[in-house]
Amino acid sequence: MHHDDNLTAKLPCFVTYLECAMTGERHEADQVHNLSRAGKPLLVRYDLEGVRKALNKETLAARAPDLWRYRELLPVRKAVDIVSLGEVMTPIVRMPRLSAKLGGGEILVKDEGRLPTGSFKARGLVMAVSMAKALGIKHMAMPTNGNAGAALAAYASRAAIKTTIFCPEDTPEVNVSEIALQGATVYRVNGLIDDCGKIVGEGKAKVGWFDTSTLKEPYRIEGKKTMGLELAEQLGWQVPDVIFYPTGGGTGLIGMWKAFAELEAIGFIGKKRPRMVAVQATGCAPMVNAFEAGQEHAPRWENAHTIASGIRVPQAIGDFLILRAVRESGGFAIAIPDEAISAALEEMACEEGFLICPEGAATYAAYKQSLADGRVKRTDQVVLFNCASGLKYPLPPVHRTLDRHKPIDFELF
Repeated sequence: MHHDDNLTAKLPCFVTYLECAMTGERHEADQVHNLSRAGKPLLVRYDLEGVRKALNKETLAARAPDLWRYRELLPVRKAVDIVSLGEVMTPIVRMPRLSAKLGGGEILVKDEGRLPTGSFKARGLVMAVSMAKALGIKHMAMPTNGNAGAALAAYASRAAIKTTIFCPEDTPEVNVSEIALQGATVYRVNGLIDDCGKIVGEGKAKVGWFDTSTLKEPYRIEGKKTMGLELAEQLGWQVPDVIFYPTGGGTGLIGMWKAFAELEAIGFIGKKRPRMVAVQATGCAPMVNAFEAGQEHAPRWENAHTIASGIRVPQAIGDFLILRAVRESGGFAIAIPDEAISAALEEMACEEGFLICPEGAATYAAYKQSLADGRVKRTDQVVLFNCASGLKYPLPPVHRTLDRHKPIDFELF
């Protein structure tokens, strides 16, 4: 098979309309949209009966292993609009030593750090940018804690779309440099991601850029849902018992929940769903509060702080969708202190040789805590999402030296 078949093949597209996630009101496809008329996220709807007839597991299995293998369930109508940097299917890595040590079930890590720009944000942004290209958008703007901005910069540059990006002033150095290097104009802002988001929102009318904030456009969810499509396919069209997902804006959790519903509708999986667990940091846990209070919406979290900057999102516009997925699946929302995040990162790197990002480490810490408090059974197969390469974050310094000109004490080793 030719390596880029999925990117060039003429395949049917089954998008029918967009739907307001809150009211269900229909909006036309193939037009530029931000939020729905009710001011809520828009979800892409497909003719799933048509997909069921057009696609079977054998056809799919024969395609190249990238996220574009799922074209029938994606919004890009014409192959010529695909803006790709090589979106591989990310591996699932087993953690047998940690399983044995904890006496729990199988621990699987979906390693999103293998994607272009080193994070799962590539999935959402490759779709948003491909659709922006299809719809003739010339300038995109976004607030970011780092990884999303890097992905937008890379794909937009490839599509010759101008980008302006705003990030909190303490965004990791590597992220800011990567955003700028990949062709975006990036500003550090003395505030948090939602403060940056306000600037993007205000500039919409004044500058005329397209607001690419999380869930303020319909297509990032469609890119992120490929995590759920891949996961089911990689597990032989089964789903795991529990998914631990680091939750800031929550696009991936919402996307995967949508993916499972679509897979069932086309006959690829059955009724079983994973319990979806939204993992947050104790320094920024609006979803956990809302979940425990039985609420649909989460008020803004004041003075948000955590080393896991990707989940430092004080307020999520899709809060009700995150909470719905968590509740419908029989899952829960859990908050992890920074100390436990650091310890989990170190433990996985040291014991399994697997360097994860802090947000990914939060999912491992959450699993340990849930195993201990009985919310997850010892027999449960769990999937943890490592959302970015651990190499994109500040790492602890090492000070051990050896002078080769002096006698070496081999007892040391």
